[in-house]
Amino acid sequence: IEVDEIFNAGGDNDTGIDLATNDQILLKVANATRLTMNSTGQTTIVGEGGTTTTSVQQGLCKSWCHFTGTGTIAIDDSFNSSSLADDGTGDYEVLFTNAMNNANYSAQGATSGDSIRMFAHATTKIDRILCIGHGGSSEDVASVATSVDGDLA
Repeated sequence: IEVDEIFNAGGDNDTGIDLATNDQILLKVANATRLTMNSTGQTTIVGEGGTTTTSVQQGLCKSWCHFTGTGTIAIDDSFNSSSLADDGTGDYEVLFTNAMNNANYSAQGATSGDSIRMFAHATTKIDRILCIGHGGSSEDVASVATSVDGDLA
């Protein structure tokens, strides 16, 4: 079937495509597939160069958090980060709203201090975020940012 537009003739705004178990949606431009979605929701899209595909689920950040690490620590903004723990001077934890599939995810961070060390991952949190100040020792810092890539549980 070839169409220019899909709409719901009943007018109740629930237009959709209902896939059988083995079906998939292909979005083509100039006869080249640019997006594929299968019945499980796995979606791949053509990357920037136009020759490789990227899994949408694998390519998304699964958690990020920006927080204030001085005084009473507080989340400034976040995604999939439920709360913080203060484990001592410059030593923090970020707890996830939704757990990761395993503890082998990638975690990155930035700080207003000199450097940041992140280790001891758990499926429910980044268990250790250590902020190092300009003097070389751990210290509470004004700004900390983290991000996590990997598979959700």
